[in-house]
Amino acid sequence: MNAHYEPGQQKLWTGRQTSAGIEPQYWYQHIRCANLMNLKDSKTPSFGLIGYACDAGVKRNFGRTGAKGGPDEVRKKLGKLPLHFDKDVVDFGNVNCLDADLESCQKAFSLVIANVIDKDVFPIGMGGGHDIAYAHYMGLRQALPKKRIGIINFDAHFDLRPVESQPNSGTPFNEILKEFENKGEAVDYFAIGIQKQSNTKQIFEIANRFNVNFVFNDVCDNSEENLFQLQTALKPIIRNNDYLYITIDLDGFSSAYASGVSAPSPFGFSPVFVYKVLEFLLKSGKMVSCDIAELNPKYDKDALTASLAAKLIDFIISNA
Repeated sequence: MNAHYEPGQQKLWTGRQTSAGIEPQYWYQHIRCANLMNLKDSKTPSFGLIGYACDAGVKRNFGRTGAKGGPDEVRKKLGKLPLHFDKDVVDFGNVNCLDADLESCQKAFSLVIANVIDKDVFPIGMGGGHDIAYAHYMGLRQALPKKRIGIINFDAHFDLRPVESQPNSGTPFNEILKEFENKGEAVDYFAIGIQKQSNTKQIFEIANRFNVNFVFNDVCDNSEENLFQLQTALKPIIRNNDYLYITIDLDGFSSAYASGVSAPSPFGFSPVFVYKVLEFLLKSGKMVSCDIAELNPKYDKDALTASLAAKLIDFIISNA
């Protein structure tokens, strides 16, 4: 893991200067950076940011590369956000992909997640391709082997593609569900925002075989009726699991909000919708970790997608 791991760097956190003598007003003035491999601080943080600087899985999936630069772009936007909470947040740095070796990067990220969970810290992953999901979930299961952990994915895609020659950014949930099925365990997986035109018939058949619950994008709006129906549909996965892992693929948003992704779409949900659903999930008290995937700075007009990712993280921490 050490070869892949790069500790947090304070130089990445910058923002507007404030008057001397007043308490921190911005994220960059509040966040601490640390080396997870040598953490001697007696003060355990509440939240830990971990970058997944990898787009090898996106390339294997024939997507637009560039997501490996996502984590540091999120940091740039987070640093400039006004601070409205007093929770302790630490930047633990990045797990980097070396020589396009996706599998080794995933193993390293899993170890980092397990390490963070063992320290009773809420990890927030920043991608990087959506293959972060396999790495993240396996790290959770390593740290919490006797707990049931359900998966809720905000996404236009199921990411249930079968692994043919190699895993990629489109295969993580197939890998997870199959791996635990082989161990005699069914993992609950709920996808929010699925777009029919973005998933093949084969993928829907795989979702059906694994009993995946999902809602289509066309009902992912802010109407009280649709939000109530979604909350009702989510109650079983909340009730039947000890913890919830939440993953947000930025390509689930309309390209009006998130152009800087591997697979942009004119359709998709809105930030306000995701805020409302996250608020509901946070109130359950079962969210154990989350990540934001697929930010691609190379195609991010005016850095709006990076800003969206940063504000999602800020919202989660503020409301947790």
